[in-house]
Amino acid sequence: LRPMSMQTLRSTRPYLLRALYEWIVDNELTPQLLVVASEPGVVVPRQYVSGGKIVLNISPAAVRGLEIGNETVRFGGRFAGRPYDISLPVTAVEAIYARENGKGLVFPPEAQGSPPSDPGPDGFSSPPPRRPNLKVVK
Repeated sequence: LRPMSMQTLRSTRPYLLRALYEWIVDNELTPQLLVVASEPGVVVPRQYVSGGKIVLNISPAAVRGLEIGNETVRFGGRFAGRPYDISLPVTAVEAIYARENGKGLVFPPEAQGSPPSDPGPDGFSSPPPRRPNLKVVK
């Protein structure tokens, strides 16, 4: 086993997405994703993109086959009655929130492909970890 400081940790984003999705649905609210449509790998109907972003209703009644994986979010949905297969990397999700009250999370941009920092003499990475920079959407 390598010391924890040398392992690459997985992103917390997909775990938080799944948890917030469950919380929103359990409270009988409508989960929505704010997605940066210009990110590589985002497959959405482009005619519904505004200002480079799209809001997707991911409630159980609105989608079929929702998968929130560690790398990708996939589901089938309808736009103006026409079916679409939606696929996007979790890094393209800027926020998840409940439509009715706006409660949820806004995610900070993730650094793409940044290597872990080298461990210092004490075996820990430098600099020390910063506090999370999450914001509540109101």
